[in-house]
Amino acid sequence: MITNPPKPFLPNAFMPAKRAQGVSRRGLLKTGLGLTGIASLIVPGSAAYGAYDAATGLAITAYHPVPANWPDRQRLTITVIADLHAGGPNMGIERVRQVVDASNALGSDLIVILGDYFATHRFITEHVPDPAWAAELARLKAPLGRFAILGNHDWWYGLDGVRSALRQERIPLMENDAVLLGKPGNRFWLCGLGDQIARRLGPNRFQGVDDLPGTLAKVKTNDPVILLAHEPDIFPDVPSRVALTLAGHTHGGQIKLPFIEPVWAPSAFGGRFAYGHIVERDRHMIVSGGLGTSIVPVRIGVTPEILHITLGA
Repeated sequence: MITNPPKPFLPNAFMPAKRAQGVSRRGLLKTGLGLTGIASLIVPGSAAYGAYDAATGLAITAYHPVPANWPDRQRLTITVIADLHAGGPNMGIERVRQVVDASNALGSDLIVILGDYFATHRFITEHVPDPAWAAELARLKAPLGRFAILGNHDWWYGLDGVRSALRQERIPLMENDAVLLGKPGNRFWLCGLGDQIARRLGPNRFQGVDDLPGTLAKVKTNDPVILLAHEPDIFPDVPSRVALTLAGHTHGGQIKLPFIEPVWAPSAFGGRFAYGHIVERDRHMIVSGGLGTSIVPVRIGVTPEILHITLGA
């Protein structure tokens, strides 16, 4: 199904927030409940629906942002795949194949993959090896190519396997890198950031390998910039030089109950960057709800989605 995007989040006031060098797990789950504390809120029927939606639902969510520093005449379409978390019961190899087929059907100029490639929850019923999901992603086709970044789960649970699988399938992996794409007169920079909570410092503390200044220093022309970041928490630090930031990680909350913020928002900013098109100080970010699941294989109120983004007229 094709869904309309939620309205951009436009705060009344914005105060820059300094990110901690080591983010605690409590900070990542600052909504206070986490998924381990919500079992009493979900009746068996809704849990069954959540498991079904996670395994069968698939939305194509369309966005047409208008960043101030993206030329109106420069049309670009982007397909965004985030948080695949390959592994049954909801993301077996056939389901991964469905995601790739649906992504190719959009016919976008560019395809980007925002990390977290395999499932790590305790309820896995079908193990999908790294070479298997990577071979499916290798079928992604776009005129300007397909590019990938790493997520925190890739760093924490299987970094070497993910890197090897992407390399074997010749899917470019961007880690604090920038590449100039497009034809003369319609060029843009694609920047891929290292993960922001990649390394464990100790119990419940992490350190990133992201280098935003170093990444943007590789941008050598005045062409517009698109930034890929697994976690959206980098957004307060992103300068206006970047036309659009694309992020995942939050799963849109994964379980979103009516009239309240997402129950599970793994961000130091709580629900502020949990999902959708966010505009702050004339800077634009789109956060995907992603495809797979974490902790439990259930989605409620957040259907798995592929993003289709159009920039320019």
